[in-house]
Amino acid sequence: MPKSIVLLATPEGWRHSVLTEEGGTLCGRLNGVPAGTDPAGAQAAVAAMVVGLAHDFHEAGVGVDVAWDPPREPGAWTAQVTVAATPPNYRS
Repeated sequence: MPKSIVLLATPEGWRHSVLTEEGGTLCGRLNGVPAGTDPAGAQAAVAAMVVGLAHDFHEAGVGVDVAWDPPREPGAWTAQVTVAATPPNYRS
């Protein structure tokens, strides 16, 4: 299950890292989002990706919320991911 997101603006485009509760990391380029996209657009795109991943790879009914932290440095953003809806038989 995803637990946090790191979003970076680079000259080549937007990059992301998704950290999981199990200690894994999914990193890569944010596909379909041009380098000139504003931060809010990139945040929305990576949040939608994480919501989709949580839906596709976990029990039906599991939803997640993405809450963006205040920016601490230019060109970098972090977010916390929490379970929004827990089905009766879900185990974290």
